[in-house]
Amino acid sequence: MLRPRTINDSTVYSRFSRYMARPLAALLIVLSLPSPLLAADATVASADAGTISRGSFIKDAVDTLSLTITEKGTVPYTGVPASLLPAVRTAHARSALSVFGKDLKLTEPITRSQAVQVLVKLLSLPEPKTTQEFSDIRRNTVEARAIQIAIDRQWLKPLRATVFGAKRPLTLRESRLLLSRVKRSASMEEESDSKVEVIRVKIAPRTQRELPNGEILQTIWNLLNDEYLYKDKIKADEASFRAAEGLVQSLGDPYTTFMRPASARNFQTQIQGEVTGIGAQVEQKGTVLIIVSPLPSSPAEKAGLKPGDEIIAADDKSLAGLSFEDAVSRVRGPKGTSVKLRIRREGAEFDVEVLRDLVRVPEIIIKFQGNVAVVKIVQFGQTTDRDLRGLMEEVAKQKPSGIILDLRNNPGGLLHAADVVASNFLPEGSTVAKIVAKGETREEVTTGAPTIDPSMPLVVLVNRGSASASEIVAGALQDAKRAVLVGQKSFGKGTVQQVLQFNDGSTLKMTVAEWLTPAGRKIDGVGVMPDHLVEEGERDEPMLKALELLR
Repeated sequence: MLRPRTINDSTVYSRFSRYMARPLAALLIVLSLPSPLLAADATVASADAGTISRGSFIKDAVDTLSLTITEKGTVPYTGVPASLLPAVRTAHARSALSVFGKDLKLTEPITRSQAVQVLVKLLSLPEPKTTQEFSDIRRNTVEARAIQIAIDRQWLKPLRATVFGAKRPLTLRESRLLLSRVKRSASMEEESDSKVEVIRVKIAPRTQRELPNGEILQTIWNLLNDEYLYKDKIKADEASFRAAEGLVQSLGDPYTTFMRPASARNFQTQIQGEVTGIGAQVEQKGTVLIIVSPLPSSPAEKAGLKPGDEIIAADDKSLAGLSFEDAVSRVRGPKGTSVKLRIRREGAEFDVEVLRDLVRVPEIIIKFQGNVAVVKIVQFGQTTDRDLRGLMEEVAKQKPSGIILDLRNNPGGLLHAADVVASNFLPEGSTVAKIVAKGETREEVTTGAPTIDPSMPLVVLVNRGSASASEIVAGALQDAKRAVLVGQKSFGKGTVQQVLQFNDGSTLKMTVAEWLTPAGRKIDGVGVMPDHLVEEGERDEPMLKALELLR
């Protein structure tokens, strides 16, 4: 995080969802990374391995909801292990433990009703009137109102039409799904109140990390302002931005970047699936800008640019030595303008003129080849997140003999959209990816029932342009033995970034974790290897192989 101008002042920044940055200038993967859902704690392990104890659930809930921990104060309970004390203090401060009475009995299994009541109090949700009646719940009680919230928000489903299952112990699987759904609904509410969540953070002296040679930098700045001859050349914003860029670039991590306000605005529009420029996703290897894949029907595709092409100059100006953002900005430009790109392809160099345009990405394309449904997903964006399950239900009604999921040249998108894609083919609650950060592993799980019959044959197409979210879906379906993968080894982008936007509009994207497949396979720098390795050619050999497998 950037050091604030005044240490004792409150620094205001906007916290975006976390991102699994694909190696591109456009459309990074938005990650929702909850805190550990199933914290291991031997002192509170339930006697029944299939259920979760009260203590573990309280800790998991406080962690998942990212609540401010109550560090001080006493609690009116005895026998609370030190590992659980912060979570118990926090929950007690929010009156979330009253459902247990005077004795928490942390090692006992928590019931479905108790879990819901704890969550409602932790979130300080207003209690609605009860509209649904169950034989195992008294009407117009705190319990009934809490359960009504859980049903309205689709946290938990009743066991039967007239029985909620209030006293049934919450299973480990139910706990994971419940907390995932609560986290998701809480995030959606925050987004509806404001497009970007604003958090005020008090920078305490004890948390401050001193910048090495910070006094020298401050002295240089003072001297420039006091003694430098050409005062008109001093531009405070430019100086601060360059200092921030230099600090981040010193890490040598291409996925940890500082973006100025203009670049940050482009970043936000790209997430929404709209790009002004040549319409190609790019990455930087060393100091070389490389095209990962041109977008369908984009100016880049129309100009004949291909994955792997190196952009070495724009309008006769070399891109060598430029930062990733500076190099990309040379290629981008307003709609209707053109840019001359110097391209290196397999050792040969040539110039290509590209007319810039506003590129909207068609996310989902569904066609039929005979009785086989071909579902091509261009990116994992808002359209996929919102519409894919409904479209797949329509596909299922047509009773295809098999499905081809085409993820070739798909550079990524929203992580939740990746969860949605996988949820069409995997049982509810299936692990999609494991997020590893600072020694702890967090799991992303599907939260919807499959729309496609488990017996329906499935082939997934991948290639070198399939990255991040594409690799998440491909890896999850391969690990679950739900699909056969055909094509080329995928790109291999498996690190996780968190994006913070500061109050001046600038943005810091920094690497905070790595993701693995459900079976624990490393993807970063490795990629996902298909079951059938098939090179692409003029006849679309991977598609032909997929159709052959489904016959």
